[in-house]
Amino acid sequence: MVKIDLDFVEGLTLEERASLVSGKDFWFTAKVPGVDRMMMSDGPSGLRKQDIDVAPADINSSVDAVCFPSSALTASSFDDQMLFKLGHHLGVAANAEKLGVLLGPGVNIKRSPLAGRNFEYFSEDPLLTGRMATAYVKGVQEEGVGVSVKHFAANNREDQRFTSSSNIDERTLREIYLAQFERIVKEAHPATLMCSYNRLNGTLNSQNQRLLTDILRNEWGFEGLVMSDWGAVADHVAALKAGLDLEMPGKGQASVDEVVTAVKEGRLQESTLNRSVLRVLKMVEKWGKDVNKKEPYDKEEQHEFARQMADDSIVLLKNDHHQLPLKTSESLAIIGELAAKPRFEGGGSSHVNAHHVVTPLDAAPASANYAAGYSLTTSTSDENLTKDALQLAKQSDRVIFFAGFPEQMETEGFDKKTISLPRNQNELLAQVVKVNPNVTVVLQNGSVVEMPWADQVPAIVETYLAGETVGEATWDILTGKVNPSGKLSESFPLRLQDNPTYGTFDRDHDEEDYREGIFVGYRYYDLYEMPVRFPFGHGLSYTSFDYSDLRVNEERNEVKVEFTITNSGNVAGKEVAQVYVANRVSRVVMPVKELRDFVKVTLQPGESTAVTLSLPRRAFSYYNVAKQQWEADNGAYEIMVGSSSRDIRLTANFDLTIGVSPLGEITADSYIGDIWNDQDPQVQSALKDSGLYEVLKPMMDDEQWVAISANMPLRSVAATGIDEKVRDKFIRLVRDIK
Repeated sequence: MVKIDLDFVEGLTLEERASLVSGKDFWFTAKVPGVDRMMMSDGPSGLRKQDIDVAPADINSSVDAVCFPSSALTASSFDDQMLFKLGHHLGVAANAEKLGVLLGPGVNIKRSPLAGRNFEYFSEDPLLTGRMATAYVKGVQEEGVGVSVKHFAANNREDQRFTSSSNIDERTLREIYLAQFERIVKEAHPATLMCSYNRLNGTLNSQNQRLLTDILRNEWGFEGLVMSDWGAVADHVAALKAGLDLEMPGKGQASVDEVVTAVKEGRLQESTLNRSVLRVLKMVEKWGKDVNKKEPYDKEEQHEFARQMADDSIVLLKNDHHQLPLKTSESLAIIGELAAKPRFEGGGSSHVNAHHVVTPLDAAPASANYAAGYSLTTSTSDENLTKDALQLAKQSDRVIFFAGFPEQMETEGFDKKTISLPRNQNELLAQVVKVNPNVTVVLQNGSVVEMPWADQVPAIVETYLAGETVGEATWDILTGKVNPSGKLSESFPLRLQDNPTYGTFDRDHDEEDYREGIFVGYRYYDLYEMPVRFPFGHGLSYTSFDYSDLRVNEERNEVKVEFTITNSGNVAGKEVAQVYVANRVSRVVMPVKELRDFVKVTLQPGESTAVTLSLPRRAFSYYNVAKQQWEADNGAYEIMVGSSSRDIRLTANFDLTIGVSPLGEITADSYIGDIWNDQDPQVQSALKDSGLYEVLKPMMDDEQWVAISANMPLRSVAATGIDEKVRDKFIRLVRDIK
């Protein structure tokens, strides 16, 4: 083994170094004397390793692999340990296939329900996204396989994704679109990050020095490699200067030539090239494998884990009159072609050559009969299919109606135009409900669905894209073999028009303006007190859970939140308790509440457990743009604990003291009311020692004038007859004390 260091890099020819910063043959790094090539592969939900001897870029030639549930579903588990195990299984498979780096997970925020790649992303919330992805990354990398966290950053639409600019204010960028990347980098230390196609505030991300170097490396301390998304590099030399290390997949000799020429002409310093070359070689040294030595692994065991993961993630959205679980004695009508031809995985880079797909029809009970009802290849109703479905519904005790988006409606590469189901599905469902009201709708979809029929059906089950065990897992939930415990990782609005991006998303060919700012998902719906179909964090169970005994205690560097959960029902179950924080003190616009922690607990009937969670200072912080730092302001906060963002069971008010004064620096522009009500003992001492307290007290005690007086800055007190020397002494004392 050669020693990989700067001396080794400098010993390579210029052409060899140029080849190393350009991908080779679509999936490999280049080979140079002493260092073999390394293979990488798509596979956020299962390996999409290509058969390079057949067609390196052909999805259909990928290796046989277990297809796990998509991130849209796994995030609904709200279970870090489950995501770690998913990472472990993916790492085992990648190791067996001799892959160095697995391209995933995707962690962009679900800003609009129309975004074509939402199925590949976790959530509308950066905390949940960050927690899920951090566990995933740790699981993969502990198996000796690197990851490439993608897509960095603000890749929230697919149309014109190579050129459109995501225009985002700094606070929103930090709090919503970068926060999850920051957590992953600092806690999981991913091998690589993949920069996205789009521009950010006008600068192409592949050559965005502020993003790739200033923030990622200098602020967050990232020490890994930055690679491009496939085809994202417009100017390779500019990209290398900005902090991109590896262009994928490379343009062959053309990529080598452009780098060599730039160095020879003085447009690219050798030291800059060498820096990226060293990062590529360090990646290969740490994560590379002998690609010619495949090993077997237990795919049946992975299949069973995929089923367990789907079981723990599927969301029971509605269950009126205990429609579920189904009774084995009842006759069942299975209606919908998705039962026989399920949508169980995403398209594009998420597509897996699934090892063993079990359809819902395959796994159905013996008492069930099937009618297709509609065709997935059209949105037009078929009279004969409709007739057969209605006849079956009439003669059955209960109907299980499978509905969802066909793959051609949502995949990588383009955005959706609607979140409505195909017309033939909605029309058929409306007719089925009329002949048999005992309908359970089972959804298969990559993202949010409008449900105009929701009030007409007693039960709705959300399976998203459940992986190759879609049939087994669906019936596990429907029959009660498994008690559902999934929670929605995104809000379901009543209609598309309710979403904050409606009317602006995808409307400008070149610019995508994030006008809603920090108010994404539940933050927006809460702010406007808007009704939703199903709120963020929502998910029902076949049992019930009681919450009690909330206690909040501030410690030296954190706030402890303690409470008790009791299974008050008759069956064992799992509950996701969610902790939200409401900021009542900061002098900037804040969400009504924000998810700041969660925990999933398993309880037997009648069993109780005490939960203790620790909220760090960051849980109370917002990004102060003026100071370019995270700031937790001292003062009034509310802790909310609940079963969803709109099912809050416990609340407690408390005053934070481990932060900073929300007033910031006191100047002549500071307002009298803010200073008068500031509980900081140093401020109050300066008020009295300067004499300002005595001259302000009559103004603040006068009921007729107190509001006007409070809304006056210190620089204007002379207009009320107060000596400016007293004011200046107060400001000087405060500054000296601080």
